[in-house]
Parts: sequence; C-alpha cells; structure tokens
Amino acid sequence: MAITIYNTLTREKEKFVPIEENKVRMYVCGPTVYNYIHIGNARPAIVFDTVRRYFEYRGYKVDYVLNFTDVDDKIIKTANEAGKSVQEIANKYIDAYLEDVETLGVKKATLNPRVTETMDDIIAFIQGLIDKGYAYTVDGDVYFKPRAFDGYGKLSHQSIDELRAGARIQVGEKKSDPLDFALWKQAKPGEIAWDAPWGKGRPGWHIECSTMAKKYLGATIDIHAGGQDLAFPHHENEIAQSEALNEQQFAHYWMHNGYINIDNEKMSKSLGNFVLTRDLLEKHDPQVIRFFMLSVHYRHPINFSEKLLQGAKNSLDRIRTAYFNLDYRKNVSMDLLDDEEKWLEKLDAFKRQFETAMDDDFNTANGISILFDITKEANVYLQSKQTSTKIIKAFQNTLVTLMDVLGIDITVQEQELLDEDIEQLIVERNQARKNRNFTRADEIRDLLKEKNVILEDTPQGVRWRRG
Repeated sequence: MAITIYNTLTREKEKFVPIEENKVRMYVCGPTVYNYIHIGNARPAIVFDTVRRYFEYRGYKVDYVLNFTDVDDKIIKTANEAGKSVQEIANKYIDAYLEDVETLGVKKATLNPRVTETMDDIIAFIQGLIDKGYAYTVDGDVYFKPRAFDGYGKLSHQSIDELRAGARIQVGEKKSDPLDFALWKQAKPGEIAWDAPWGKGRPGWHIECSTMAKKYLGATIDIHAGGQDLAFPHHENEIAQSEALNEQQFAHYWMHNGYINIDNEKMSKSLGNFVLTRDLLEKHDPQVIRFFMLSVHYRHPINFSEKLLQGAKNSLDRIRTAYFNLDYRKNVSMDLLDDEEKWLEKLDAFKRQFETAMDDDFNTANGISILFDITKEANVYLQSKQTSTKIIKAFQNTLVTLMDVLGIDITVQEQELLDEDIEQLIVERNQARKNRNFTRADEIRDLLKEKNVILEDTPQGVRWRRG
C-alpha cells in the first residue's frame, strides 16, 4: 500500500512519491516567538510530528525542518515593553516552545533554523529576485511583484484579479500595486537591523521560509506543512518567491491542518477563549492532550472543551488498562497453546488495518478506532481459561508499536481505572468463579487491589469501593 496525501495545491489525494527514494524532505512553519504558544500552535506540532513518525514507521528517513521567526514587529514590541533585547525575548520563547512540545511527545526536529542566523542567505535570495525583475526597491524597502509571476494564486485557487480586489495599500507603504508584498523592510529608528545592498533593515515574513527551506532541504522539497491559516498569503507568497528564483517547483505536497474552536467558537483573544498550551499542561496529562488532538482527522476543525478532553482521557485509559491487564496476566500464562496462530493472524490483520487508515492521508481518527478494536479483542482473550505468554506479548507489542506512531507511550503513567472497567473486571471475576477458575478470580482481585479498588463479597453480590 502506498501513502496518499491530500495536496492543498491540487485539492486531491495523491500517491506520495518522494524526490529521493526512502527519504522525505519536510518543512513545517514554526512559531513567531513573542509569547507562549496556544493550543492552536500545538495542533500542527502534534499533527506533523505524527506524520513524521508514520513515515519513519514505514521505513523512510525524514529530514524535518521547523523554523523559528525570531525577529518581527511583535517580538520587537514585546522586547521594548519588557526592557529586554529582541534576542532575549526570542530565546525565552523558543526555549518555552521546545519545552511545551517535548512535553506533548513531539520529537526534536532535524533542524530548527532561525531567521537571524540565516540573514546572509535571505539577503542573497532577495537580490536574486531583484536581478530577475520579480522585485523592486523603494527608499530602502523591497517588494515582490506577484503579477510578474505566472501562476500566483494556484495554492489558494484564486485568480490574480480576485486577489487584487481584496488587497490594500497600508499607510506608509510605497509599493506600486496593492498585491505587492514586502521582502525587506527599512529599519525604523532604534530597531534591530541588518545591512543590505538596498539599505539597513530586516526581512519580511514570507521570504524567511523560502530561504530556510532552500538552504536546508533544497530548491524542491517533498512536503511543506502548516496551519490552514498560513495557506494564504504566507504559503502562496512562498511559492511565488521560490519558484520565481529557482525556476522549479517549490514543494510537491502542501499539507494544512484545520482550526481549533473553543466550545464551538473560533479561538481568539477578543472572545477571551484563548488557551495557552502550558496552562493546559498544568491541569492535564500531556498524552491525553495529544490523544485528543489526534482523535479528529488533521484537516478537519477540532472543537475543544473540558468535557471532550475528559472523554479523550477515558478513551486513552481504556487502552492503557488493557495493556496493564495483559501485563499482569503475562506472568501466569503458558506457551504453545493450540489457538496461538489464530490470534497472531488477528493481530497481523489489525496492524494492516491501522496502516491502511494511516496510508489514507494520515487518518489518525480511523487508526485510533483500530486500536480500540485491538483493546476489545485483548479483553476477550483475557477471559480465556488459558492464555499464552506469546500472545499476551504480541498484543502488548502491537499496542505499543501502533501507539508509538501516535507519539503516545502506554507503558508508563498507568491511570486510575474507570468505573466501567472495574465493573467489566468484576463480571469477568464472577464468571471465572462459576467456571471454578479460582486462579483467574484471584488474579483479578489482586489486580484491582493494586489499583486501590477493594472488593466486598456480600449476599447481594460483589460490591466495590476505592480504597
């Protein structure tokens, strides 16, 4: 089976064919580091980390580049308000970002380039566009001319005239066409700035990613990814700049994740429903947050609420509980039972189903459904009078391997049992006693005791309480 990706550029699912065999060159737009990240920033970090993990699971080597915009109007404003340098503010929030996403299980990028460390390359890139007639200078500013680039609007699927209708020239801008966008901004008094042939200043936002993608991954890359809000104008402008200079396709596949809503409303500061990732991490298990983010297909909007997050916790706990029930039973299981081959074939089939789901544009929601099916079969298997150590380990290995693709480790942080899980174990214990399988009945009692659940056998039946 081949991996297929929904390509924003073509609005179709396409078979993934890498530039270089068994290698993926992937660029993800990172944050502008002037504050702590919100959960809208956390979603692409989790989503595209999972995409990377699945490629690696399928045997690809992934060069994964995620940049930091470490000079920008917002960073300068924050620095001035705090009485600190731009570099101090940027370093503070880069460290915070890396800490937050690591807590969420995001692997380290191959590279995290910064704008301020790529300035010579940015200046050379802009000069190349000027030399080719795609850009022009005005009093120290440099602007790109979208009308000079054939195909502008192909990512957002809009014509140049449609885009022109919505464009405006802001106060102080000296561009000749409302569609033109800044490649270089003339320095304001007291601002951080760099020397360039056309005057002292700093780069515009869009040119940064074009330059860093080319420098670290090549003129043409496999995948460019980011939030849906970046498709226009940011990614549209990246395509225009890169393909104008390099005269070849910039990225073969464009991936964009959907928005996050808070209690069915779009997240925004003006509505007061802005949720910082680190505030959420103080209250909730980071693996639950990650599981929640992956419970919906990445291209779809996702609604966030405390109730939905609790539902994700309950769902993840079911998988964790199954793993630890298997772990407990492993010590008293046997080997070479007659039905081993049947169960191994079932597990192989589940693995193939998971891969089919993930091959289909990284459908983590369907992948999680397969994990629930495996959990259900594990619970059925544990009700057998005799169990095989080999099959117990196969169940565990399958769960661990597939959950690792999602970036979740179910072998640690065992959670409190849900009420319904306790009831299910009590039913299993009662059945074991009826079958005179007292060994299994005692196992369940001991397991529940370890989880601080006390059973009381009464004339009216088994009652339980948390110890």
